[in-house]
Amino acid sequence: MEPEEASAPEDAGSRLMLRVERPVYDEEFLSTQLLHRKQNSTSFRQKLADKFKCSSQKAKAVALSFLPILTWLPSYPVKQYLLSDVISGLSTGVVQLPQGLAYALLAAVPPVYGLYSSFYPVLLYIFFGTSRHVSIGTFAVVSLMIGGAVVREVPDNMFIGPANVSNSSSVDKDLNLSPIDARRVQVAVVLTTMVGIIQFVLGLLRFGFVAIYLTEPLVRGFTTAAAVHVVISQLKYLLGVKTARFSGPLSAVYSVHAVLSKITETNIPSLLLGLTCTVFLYGIKVLNEHFKKKLPVPIPGEIIVVILSTGVSYGIPLKSHNVSIVGQIPSGLRAPAVPDFSLALNLIPDAIAVAIVGFSMTISLSKTFALKHGYSVDGNQELIALGLCNFLSSFFHTFAITCSMSRSLVQESTGGKTQIAGLLSSLVVLLVVLAIGFVFEPLPQTALAAIIIVNLVGMFKQFRDIPPLWRTSKIELAIWLVSFAASVLLGLDYGLLAAIAFAIITVIYRTQSPKSTILGHVTNTGLYYDVNTYEEASEYEGIKIFHSNSSIYFANSDRYVSKLKEKTGLNPEELQAARKVKRKRKKKENKEQNSSIKICAKDETEDATQEVVPQSQEMQEVRNGDSEDKHGEPTSEEAVFLEPLSSVHSIILDWTAVNFIDSVGAKAIKQVIKEYASVDVRVVIAGCNRTVLDQLYTLQFFSEELSTNVVFPSVHDAVLHCQCSSSRLPAASSEA
Repeated sequence: MEPEEASAPEDAGSRLMLRVERPVYDEEFLSTQLLHRKQNSTSFRQKLADKFKCSSQKAKAVALSFLPILTWLPSYPVKQYLLSDVISGLSTGVVQLPQGLAYALLAAVPPVYGLYSSFYPVLLYIFFGTSRHVSIGTFAVVSLMIGGAVVREVPDNMFIGPANVSNSSSVDKDLNLSPIDARRVQVAVVLTTMVGIIQFVLGLLRFGFVAIYLTEPLVRGFTTAAAVHVVISQLKYLLGVKTARFSGPLSAVYSVHAVLSKITETNIPSLLLGLTCTVFLYGIKVLNEHFKKKLPVPIPGEIIVVILSTGVSYGIPLKSHNVSIVGQIPSGLRAPAVPDFSLALNLIPDAIAVAIVGFSMTISLSKTFALKHGYSVDGNQELIALGLCNFLSSFFHTFAITCSMSRSLVQESTGGKTQIAGLLSSLVVLLVVLAIGFVFEPLPQTALAAIIIVNLVGMFKQFRDIPPLWRTSKIELAIWLVSFAASVLLGLDYGLLAAIAFAIITVIYRTQSPKSTILGHVTNTGLYYDVNTYEEASEYEGIKIFHSNSSIYFANSDRYVSKLKEKTGLNPEELQAARKVKRKRKKKENKEQNSSIKICAKDETEDATQEVVPQSQEMQEVRNGDSEDKHGEPTSEEAVFLEPLSSVHSIILDWTAVNFIDSVGAKAIKQVIKEYASVDVRVVIAGCNRTVLDQLYTLQFFSEELSTNVVFPSVHDAVLHCQCSSSRLPAASSEA
């Protein structure tokens, strides 16, 4: 055997040549002669002891993993990064302030709680987060999901007396909250606590991979549907009408109907101010996008709108014109309080949904920035960071947070290098809460509605995904559309579950309905390709090579077998039936021939005469004394049995695409091998990886009847073996 080698090209235009000469291998030879498993001397007890062994290096690694700030803060390049982080932090803080006030409306809590949620979690993420560029805080989709749960538990028509809110802290009394607002704050806070616990536990259990089940089309369809919900929820503020807030399935339809039923009660000053703010903000966004390379920092349209609309409200008492305003924004931070966990039972599904959506938004955006700037993020640590941010902050009266796409883009585009920018943005919010919050009390809610709606323009641009998905992947388009439609009609919680279920069904469908082909060889290459696709691929005589690009398990094993019979054109049942029909026909012919023999004999002395009618060839040979031994020439029935029923003598199953096989799949393959063996067609397996082989050994696939010599490391090995075996069959028959 010559070793594999690559010879250098003789000239620049020729290609490298690969030459290899070796025996044809099968699994029996490989496992006994060529490959020997390494002996693992480490016991399970030793592995467990090593896993939990404590050392200074392990302690340091755990500390750095749990507190990523320790990996970059000691070596922070002040001269290079500080100025950029200061500019970025101030710019992000200016955007975070109005968004915090606005998204509190979506969460169905007073605006000041949006400011709390824009301070505490941002401060905590600096210590525990691994992304350098995302802006943590309030986000429209998560805020809306919280608002849906809050309104469901505390509807607008619910009357709560003082006795019902006895668990509310002195904080709520200090804020002079109405009983319904106090109860809604309690629900939002305990929901946030549960979200934090779920995210933290998932992070400890290393469940960061769950984000892969939220495929990009699913997330984009879901967030587009969330944008629709958000816009619908803000219509009443834009129009200045009072309507009930709905949650659950068809809540979007009910909300639109409620707004349209009161369209005649539109508050004209509120509508005019809202439309003016919307047009102005959209124009600023267009300018920022068009001149982003020339502007040192984006124009802070949101804070300009907040300042101008607050000034208008001071100059023209809008409250006297029935325009809703933000109202009281108390100065100072509130004392911590323990959430009311008696409300937690009904919020478990909402907490799971918010935890998953919040994490998926953060990790997807974090990975985008990490790839762009050349660093890595840890999905499990991000779960822990978000869990701690939500859990610890909830004791300070916040609602659930995640990263915001618009603020993160501001933080990154203005030169932010690290989460020092996040620290400065939180300090901007803290300044407002401690000192000048009262300035924004006359801020019209219609201006906040305009800020929310314009910030969703980017999400509505996701409708542009539909034409490319139609051209590239119909299944991913279906996921996008189902995610969007289900989330709009069923609500964000049930819609997300329906979208995930549909995405999993598409995976099952693709594994249940894989593409199956018959392969042919390309001359002088040892390569095998689909004969229906490539002209150069041609089949070997008597050999069928079947390829299916899927694993074999309970959901698709029957289809695999049926496709095998369909593509090869060989059905063992049909061949057996054809053999039986042929055998019966032959018996009938022999019987008719034997019955036609008439021999009439007379003694010679009596002028004997003899008449012989046509006989069978066998009888003629016996009469001439030329017959052979019975075992040398088969009888007519045996001849029919031994006669080949098909020109195909071998089928090769190409398993290069098979990643796993279960007991149902193994039984199906074992049965089909036996069925083909009964009609003299040998089935062998090629390209089976070692993991699948180990599974076959575990499933006791091999036996005395079916040994490992039916498995070959490559398709070419299997082809050469089948050709050699078929050439020996005629010689063996003649020797017999």
